[in-house]
Amino acid sequence: MEAQTIIEYGARLLIIFMILPIHEFAHAYCAYKLGDNTALYKGRLTMNPLAHIDLLGAFCLLFTGFGWAKPVPVNPLKFKKYRRDMALTSLAGPLSNVIVAFLATIGLRFAIALNNDKYMLEDGIIYYMTGTNDEPIYYLILLLYFFISVNIGLAIFNMIPIPPLDGSKILSYFTSAKYEKFLYENQMMIRIVFIVAVASGILSKPLGFLGGKVFDFFILITNWIEKLV
Repeated sequence: MEAQTIIEYGARLLIIFMILPIHEFAHAYCAYKLGDNTALYKGRLTMNPLAHIDLLGAFCLLFTGFGWAKPVPVNPLKFKKYRRDMALTSLAGPLSNVIVAFLATIGLRFAIALNNDKYMLEDGIIYYMTGTNDEPIYYLILLLYFFISVNIGLAIFNMIPIPPLDGSKILSYFTSAKYEKFLYENQMMIRIVFIVAVASGILSKPLGFLGGKVFDFFILITNWIEKLV
C-alpha cells in the first residue's frame, strides 16, 4: 500500500476517533446551553469517542470518506423555541467540522509557506520537488490535506436534508409540519436508500465538488499566510 493511501486512511481514523466526538459534543453542548440536559444524563456531553461512534457510520467513513456517529439524544420539549433551537443544535455539529477544517488549513498554509522551496499549493493541488516526498514534512502536509478534505466533506455531508443527518432538522426550521410528518412516516425507506447511496459512492462526486469549492475558499482567505512568511 502506498504511503499516500496509508496517510489518507490515517486521516480518516483521526476523524473517527477525534473529530466525530467533537461534532457530537458540539450538538450536545449546544442543546445543553439551550436548556436541554438530555445528552448530559445520557453520557453524551463528552469527548470520549466510545460514547459517540456508530460502527456502520465509522465503516462508511473509513472506506468512502463519508459517515456518521450516533445521533445525540435531544428532548425538544425542553427548548424555549422548539424549531429554532433544534435547528441551532443541528447546525452546531457541521459548524464544528468547518471550524476544525479552517484551523487545519491555516496549519497547512504555514507548513507549505515555511517550505516553499520544496512545496507549492496551486488551484487546491499540492506540488512538490522531485525527491521531497519522503520527508516528515511531506507526510504532515499530506495528513493535513486529507484531514481538511474529510472535515469539509463531513460538514457538507451532514447538511444533506435527509434523516438522520443534521440538514433535515435545519431544513425543518424553514418548512411546515407536513414535511416533518413525511420524513417520520417514511424514515425507514429513506434511511435504506441513503445507506445504499453512501455505500455505492454515488454521493462522492457532487459532495467532492462542493468540498473542493469550500477548500478553495479557505485557501483564498488564508493567502495572507504566504505573504506573512
